[in-house]
Amino acid sequence: MTLRIYPRSVSELLDRRARKKAQTREQIRGVAHRLFDERGFDEVTIADVARVADVAVQTVFNHFATKEELFFDERGPEIDAPSTAIRSRDPLTPPLTALRDFLIDLSRAHLRALADDSRRRYLVTLLASETLLTYERELLIEAERRLAAALTEAWAEGDSSGGPVPADPETAAALVSAMWCSAVRVLTHTNRERLTAGACPDELARMVENFAADLLGQLESSASMTAGLSTPGRPARADAAATGWPPAVQRAG
Repeated sequence: MTLRIYPRSVSELLDRRARKKAQTREQIRGVAHRLFDERGFDEVTIADVARVADVAVQTVFNHFATKEELFFDERGPEIDAPSTAIRSRDPLTPPLTALRDFLIDLSRAHLRALADDSRRRYLVTLLASETLLTYERELLIEAERRLAAALTEAWAEGDSSGGPVPADPETAAALVSAMWCSAVRVLTHTNRERLTAGACPDELARMVENFAADLLGQLESSASMTAGLSTPGRPARADAAATGWPPAVQRAG
């Protein structure tokens, strides 16, 4: 008599399937990253990854929609991180202060992480592929879009911290997101290329952190004095020449 041992419950069966799926995904990712590091991104195909990982090509696509997504998985830009920094901030912290602190930490951590050999190989592969650089820019643009939405929400709901509030939250949020993120991107991306030439990650990280802190601090201070921003209970100045924001930024009425 043959006994078949069934899972104790549907939940257990689903757990097993989830674990197997996660293991397959990790296997595919590990193989792909190794091949990208060894051969370069543009020289590796999804068929190559599937063959070395011993899975079907369709299995790879079931986990990763594109080869670019496979490359950046778990090591690319976190597109939700800036917006999360705004939404999860302490209620007593102004949105711009939370954003400034996040971007300063990000600039330092980004460069220090490249001290790791695997991250350096990832960087070399990235910089050698225009396809990946283009995809990275798309990810960063999406991160800026999500950040702008988070800033708009924070200002539109009213800032309980007592910090400056834009007269036109949506326009101000788009400008802040683009300007601040672009500044940090230039600082980090310019210096990460120096890392591939042998520069010290810790020294670069300290230099970029200090530069970012000064720059973002000035931007935050300037934002508090612009035409598009006003302190609760105090009307915003309407004089664009005196404040720096064009009239279009100001809310009608």
